[in-house]
Amino acid sequence: MDFGQVEAFVQVSAHNSFSRAAEVLQLTQPSITARIQSLEREVGEELFERGGRGVRMTDAGLAFLPYAERILRTLVEGRDAIDEVRDVQLGSLQLGSALTVSTYVLPRILHAFRSQYSGVDVSIRTGRSEQVLAMLQADEVHVGIVRSLTHPDVETVHLYDDEIVLSVNPGHPFTASGTATVEDAASEPIVLFDRGSSYFGLIHGFFRQAGVVPNVAMELDSLEATKRMVEEGLGVALVPLVTIERELETGMLVKIEIVDAPPLKRPISLIYKKHRKRPRTVQAFIDTLAEMYALSLPVA
Repeated sequence: MDFGQVEAFVQVSAHNSFSRAAEVLQLTQPSITARIQSLEREVGEELFERGGRGVRMTDAGLAFLPYAERILRTLVEGRDAIDEVRDVQLGSLQLGSALTVSTYVLPRILHAFRSQYSGVDVSIRTGRSEQVLAMLQADEVHVGIVRSLTHPDVETVHLYDDEIVLSVNPGHPFTASGTATVEDAASEPIVLFDRGSSYFGLIHGFFRQAGVVPNVAMELDSLEATKRMVEEGLGVALVPLVTIERELETGMLVKIEIVDAPPLKRPISLIYKKHRKRPRTVQAFIDTLAEMYALSLPVA
């Protein structure tokens, strides 16, 4: 079994087409067919069913696919390791990020990173924090930036606290004093966002701990839409401070201090696998975070 066979198999499985796989790999279709046939002889099973409408994987092909993908990832990492011996600029970085972090925090981090390592090929995958953790465990990403999580095989390093604040329209009565109580806030029409996120549970817990029931006016699946609703005076919202920095600067939203409750915060952390040698590009990214957030991180 050689690299060319595995690469052809993965591309055909991805595109359900021998001809498309040939285009991607810049080979002829007969070359792709020959590689697949050779691989099938070697494993002793047909990996694809050929038909008039294209190809689809057999049960054997489906079983073999995750191992083939793992082989390719390992080879890419090996090539990167060799490249990094020559120059850290030639490597790659696979980064996983929580959704809110990827939109509002990651651009600034990557700007600082790319200013020093402009040649590094950065690939970003986003998802909920638990999904990013699963990506890390499956070696689909090198590092993740997520809501703080604990796992025995993962190093979790606190980066910053994601402060959740009450935001209102500039014409709202709360802006006169710039303050409100938890009960005051709960009595207003409240716009909640993303029921499946940790923010949703955190906000409900905040009101529950204060012994009040929030007056929920609407629930949205988008943080940006939530901000627009508040701008239009359709309610108030508890949102991460980092997500409304521009709106605060332009006066589209106003931050209100809740005076009778401790600050509501969600810790954000860097995660990476323990006891794993880190490529130079990954260590360079971690060093960038250490400099930005004044961290003292474990030595690789």
